[in-house]
This record gives sequence, C-alpha cells and structure tokens, in this order.
Amino acid sequence: MLDTETRALESGGTSTGPAYLMAVRALNDYGKTGGLLVDVGCGKGKLWSHVSGMFSDYIGADVIRYDGYPDSLKFVKVDLDTGGVQLPSDHADTVASLETIEHLENPRSFVRELVRLAKPGGVVLVTTPNQQSVISLLCLHLRGHYRFFKEGPGHYPAHITALLELDLRRIAQECGLVDVKIYYSNLIQIPRTVRRLPGIFRGRLFSDNIAVIGRKPAPA
Repeated sequence: MLDTETRALESGGTSTGPAYLMAVRALNDYGKTGGLLVDVGCGKGKLWSHVSGMFSDYIGADVIRYDGYPDSLKFVKVDLDTGGVQLPSDHADTVASLETIEHLENPRSFVRELVRLAKPGGVVLVTTPNQQSVISLLCLHLRGHYRFFKEGPGHYPAHITALLELDLRRIAQECGLVDVKIYYSNLIQIPRTVRRLPGIFRGRLFSDNIAVIGRKPAPA
C-alpha cells in the first residue's frame, strides 16, 4: 500500500468539473450557504473558485499543500488516515470533502471527523465516484473492478475504498447526520474519450459522481 502522501500526489489535487458543479447544486438546493467553509481533501483549492460567492471564509485541509493552492487561502496540513483535522470542534458552518473519501482506509472515521468539525445545525457534504453508473457496472461485470478502481495511475492504489449510495446513506446516518440527501452529477464521460453523454441522460446510471449531504443536529 502506498503511503498517504503518495496516494494524494497521484490524485493531482483536483476533481472533475461535474463534481464541483454537483457540489454547488447540492449546497444551493440544501439551502446552506454563508459563514465558514472547511474543505477537507482540498487539493489545489479549486472548490473555492466555484463557491467563493456563497461563503465568507474558507479553510483548506489536506495531506500536502499542492503547487497551485492560492497563497491567500488558509491551509491546515493533515493525514486523514492517521489523525484528525487540527481545527476545533463545532468550527465550520459547512464542511465539504470532494472526491477524497475513496482515497482513505476508514470512511466512517473520516465522516465522523467531518461531523465533529461542523457546528450544530451545520452541513456536511461528501462526494465520491459513482460505482453504480452503467459504465462502472459494465466494468465490474466484464473486468472485475469498478470504473475508477483499475490498476494504474490515478486509480488503484490511489483509489482504495469504493462506496455505493447505500453505503453513503448508512455512513452519514451512523455518524449522526440528519435530513440526508443524495445527489448525482448527471454527467458521464464516454470511455476512452473526453466527451460526455448529452444531459438528457440523468440520474444514478448516467453519472460519474455522487454526493451525500446532511445536517448536524442542533441541541434540543
């Protein structure tokens, strides 16, 4: 198994455009904007360029500070396989983690840490590759692995934890989130090309990415 920093470097520090667009849509639909956003597994900080008009402050956290991460943004270094984010509990209005959980050994421990960082009433958003797209299911049937988990750069061993919609719902609820909702990117890349299927194809079967979003309950 590669160490965490090596796996992080293989990711390149960015997510796909559809993942960012899905995250923005989920946050807007969920009605949670404003205040501090903590971005765990922030990579080069690209999420901030999509949501800077929605939040007043931003902190990125990752195992390394990637080249290209803006000097103007706050940054916290962390190894998410072995320790927590060095920020106080109940700190952020929103905690987001895009395309990071699939790189980690313990998804439940990771989501518990995201929930710890969120204020009561705050929101936690997690995205990951969608294993139940028609292309990923065909890969599983024909090749014995999900689409983004084959051997090779940017896949395994960078990606080590494949999660289904049911897993994400269970993890969110087990870690204390309520009002849990699922979103799909509604965009799927055609294999061996840079093209995506037309937007008329939507939902689980035609999405490369999935998001789960939920709220940390406030004290009664």
